[in-house]
Amino acid sequence: MARIGGRNVVFAWIVGVICAGVIGALAVLTVPLVTTGMGLLGGSAGAGGAAAADGPQECRDLYPEALWVTLQYSPGAQLEQTSDAPASTAVALVEALAPQVRFTCVWTSDAGSISTTVGSVGTDAGSIAASALPALGFTCDESGVRTLCSRTDGELVETIEAGEGHWVSTSQSAWHPEQYASRVGNAVFAADD
Repeated sequence: MARIGGRNVVFAWIVGVICAGVIGALAVLTVPLVTTGMGLLGGSAGAGGAAAADGPQECRDLYPEALWVTLQYSPGAQLEQTSDAPASTAVALVEALAPQVRFTCVWTSDAGSISTTVGSVGTDAGSIAASALPALGFTCDESGVRTLCSRTDGELVETIEAGEGHWVSTSQSAWHPEQYASRVGNAVFAADD
């Protein structure tokens, strides 16, 4: 086989290896862009995109900026994120629906305490709550896919909101930031709007 003048086999191999390395590096760098782009287009990693993967994934995601500032800068305020079960006087309902807890945000301050649990439940949880909770002194309202039940007993204000597989429950003891329950509920249910 005749060689073409001016061509060096060693140099060609070096250039080929460098080109393969550059292409590999570019492929690695584009993976985050592809997954972000799929998320923006509405793609989901799981089949069917389960409701549990939607919405806030940690306490900071749960609070709009104005509410976050109000809570964070309250005298003596401290936040602890746990995976504890919902704090509620409706123990039988919580046990029956068995929400799969994503996270629980427990705020304490000089004013009092707030415990909010975000989780996943069956899609019929809203109607079950609306049937069971009025006997415990809760008032329930339905708005689209959401059922919100609330109860006030002295300085204790409890809310349980469920629908479309979402669960948000809040227990506020002596500390009642303005529209707290509706703001955190909106953060969880925003994915369905």
